[in-house]
Amino acid sequence: MNDSFFKKIESKTGVPMEEVFALANAIQYADFKDEKQVRKIIQKVSQVANKDVPQSVEDELVNSIISSGKGLNLNDISQMLGGK
Repeated sequence: MNDSFFKKIESKTGVPMEEVFALANAIQYADFKDEKQVRKIIQKVSQVANKDVPQSVEDELVNSIISSGKGLNLNDISQMLGGK
């Protein structure tokens, strides 16, 4: 992918690609059985998406992710935050 592609994404989303790559890297190497790591990822996603996640929703997400033990992908995260 070229630089102009990333610049278009940045201009449409307002999110620097460095943040997107850092988040993707954190997700790729996360231990989804570790509650602390899962909470940190959820909080980072909400920050990048500029959406507040109430504590009760965060708790539900953490419990769901930890109990499944499966990793996340960007589609899962988008669905968590009510995206399309």
